[in-house]
Amino acid sequence: MKFDHVTKIYKETKAVDDVSFDICKGELFVLLGSSGSGKTTTLRLINRLIDPDEGTIYLNGNDTKDMNPVELRRRMGYVIQQIGLFPHMTVKENIGIIPKLERWKEEDISKRTNELLNLVALPPDYFRSRYPHQLSGGQQQRVGLARALAMDPPLLLMDEPFGALDPLLRMQLQNEFLSIKRKLEKTIVFVTHDIEEAFTLADRIGVMHNGKILQIGTPSELLFNPVNEIVSKIIGSENKFKAIKFLQAKDVMIPMDKKYLLQENMTCQEAVNIMISNKIELSIVKESNGDIKQVILSDLLKNEDMRRSINDFGRKLVIVPPDENLSSIITLLKSSNEKLAIVMNQNEIQGLVMIDSVLINLV
Repeated sequence: MKFDHVTKIYKETKAVDDVSFDICKGELFVLLGSSGSGKTTTLRLINRLIDPDEGTIYLNGNDTKDMNPVELRRRMGYVIQQIGLFPHMTVKENIGIIPKLERWKEEDISKRTNELLNLVALPPDYFRSRYPHQLSGGQQQRVGLARALAMDPPLLLMDEPFGALDPLLRMQLQNEFLSIKRKLEKTIVFVTHDIEEAFTLADRIGVMHNGKILQIGTPSELLFNPVNEIVSKIIGSENKFKAIKFLQAKDVMIPMDKKYLLQENMTCQEAVNIMISNKIELSIVKESNGDIKQVILSDLLKNEDMRRSINDFGRKLVIVPPDENLSSIITLLKSSNEKLAIVMNQNEIQGLVMIDSVLINLV
């Protein structure tokens, strides 16, 4: 894909201002910028929800203005923060809506739905017949992604897809999305205002400001070699280098809501019922020996014997005190290949520190 001197004007304001860049096949390209920077407008130009006032957008060497907009959009998946699931339709019906319009056979729609639900970690037997209001925000977003992939498009457009989720679930979905990306080998254009999310997901990042792309590079290139002061300020590299020396766990931790805590020795079925009822997909279990484990709903749902104890599942987490230095926490997490640490004070869980959202690219 190629943008060639593309401009979009709204009421004499250039929402996108003479933008030129290439996106390589198979890469995850992030458009990063604050509200009003032009990143969503740039994304919407790709699938012709809007058309440029100047310049040309090429897809596989062809000018998108010469393509039928409806046919063009069916060659692209589109995932947005609001998701847009049809409330009166089941999960299966939501995912199969475009294949049905394309007159697929019912058995082919069912097969494709099951494949996609497994891909996005929603066991079909549990979720195929549910309605959107019966799903958590993360589960709804997974269904939205599955629907976008139904026609197996080579290009996926994603506009702040995880922006409305709580930090813990957001981290989980980011990690799952990276796994899905590796399996699918699709070209992805991803819009976000969240710097840590961009650094976690991107192969390359285009930093936008006032309708212009100021710099394109890998996360490390942007962090260590910003092209100007505006990029440096957006990335926040100077503040991050200072922060690593002075911040402690208590300064950066996310407080632990009690709804995320499960009792030791619960059965899988009991845990699943609680997690679905609370609309959460990740829980923390404190064991009598002092260990803290992370339990994920999708792992429990894959288990064939729901009478088993949740003690048989989950991964042991790193535990740090509230005054632990941030630099030490990052080093500890990276050496143990973990994504988060539990903050405990006098045997009580206070919160958690997530490496993906705290300076992951500085060490």
